[in-house]
Amino acid sequence: MNYSVARHSGAITLDTRQTISKRYRIVTRAINREFWQSESDTLHSFYVGSYGRRTAINTSDIDILVELPISEYNRFQTISGNGPSRLLQAVRTAIKKSYPMSDVRADGQIIKINFHDGIQFELLPAFKEENYWTKETSYIYPNSNMGGSWQSTNPKAEQEAMKSKNSQSQSNGLLIATCRHLRYIRDTYYKSYKLSGIVIDSFVYAAMNNWRYVEKGTSISNSESYEQILLNYYNNKVMYGVNFLTLHAPGSGQLVDTTDSFECLGKVLNKINS
Repeated sequence: MNYSVARHSGAITLDTRQTISKRYRIVTRAINREFWQSESDTLHSFYVGSYGRRTAINTSDIDILVELPISEYNRFQTISGNGPSRLLQAVRTAIKKSYPMSDVRADGQIIKINFHDGIQFELLPAFKEENYWTKETSYIYPNSNMGGSWQSTNPKAEQEAMKSKNSQSQSNGLLIATCRHLRYIRDTYYKSYKLSGIVIDSFVYAAMNNWRYVEKGTSISNSESYEQILLNYYNNKVMYGVNFLTLHAPGSGQLVDTTDSFECLGKVLNKINS
């Protein structure tokens, strides 16, 4: 059987994507009603995570960033006790008004919504922050663990970097195809292991170098296969079972934790070379 990289377009059906979009708008309106005094179902939210980077192949977690007014950050930052935890509970309460029968819970940094059909939303409440010098936009989000803290993320920079490298002038679709294929191998053969989506995407982005899908009628010659190039990159970073794999998220440059994922990543890469 051939496990080489293949396209997985249509992995999430049109009907499912339409269901996700409908629920996304309901959630967005709930946030806007509670925090922005608005009835908009599109403002102050966007897809993030694998779904936002267009590398998802299932609906086990649809990540959505919901932007809140900076005044809420100022309020919960100074509140006594665990401010991040209280913020998550406030967002949970707002969502429960629209989904009173669904399982809605706060979990560390996010609000999880488990729907009856297996689709799961993970909402990240966040506050927009613009760098005065670079004009770059990032987002501050709550972490209720260990007494509570505030952290920063830049998902739009990651999405733009992925989009650019996947473009026809660069990898010509190979980046997204590879990220989806590694997820397919993970979910099919190594479901009991952990391998996060951001590790997959950051690894492929770094390891694929200048490889791309060629146009019809074009041929290339290379002493190594594309799959072997990916495995070699991994093997050069992970030696004798010790993890020396350092990854940074595309675009944002944020350090990606590979601690729990590097073992499964190795299994997946060896599988596509078998």
